[in-house]
Amino acid sequence: MRLFVLGVAGLASVAQAQTPPDPTAFARSAEVRTMIASMAHDIKPDQEMLYRPLLALPPYTVAVEYWVRPKQAAAHLTEAEFVIVLAGSGTLVSGGALADAKHWYGDTNGGRIVGGTSRPLKPGDTFFVPEGTPHWFGIDGGKLVMLTMHVPRPLPAAAR
Repeated sequence: MRLFVLGVAGLASVAQAQTPPDPTAFARSAEVRTMIASMAHDIKPDQEMLYRPLLALPPYTVAVEYWVRPKQAAAHLTEAEFVIVLAGSGTLVSGGALADAKHWYGDTNGGRIVGGTSRPLKPGDTFFVPEGTPHWFGIDGGKLVMLTMHVPRPLPAAAR
């Protein structure tokens, strides 16, 4: 039997050689602030909102959404949506049913929500909208900036 003795330097070099690369997607706060400032500059008068990916780790994308006017209510049919409000203020209406619903690219859109719950939004508010749940954002004071991530429904075990 052979016994190997490694010093601290030897252990560090073995650990470095065997450590896989870090797969973490990461953005510094300065990058987020720069993106928000860029979106404020780039949004056109006829646009309700801008969407820009910030981090990607397929199948997930974390994005910044910069809203200046409300769009139609929506329900994402195959994915939930996780949201953190970064700046501005507004209103979230969720639940209930979509009036005048139309299917469009994996979503259902409608003119308004009937019977939903209304909540004021401000920086730091965090929420999770389950797949298929109608939701709508109102904007107060000129903007609502949110960090969003759509979370795909897991495939059933038989489909994997």
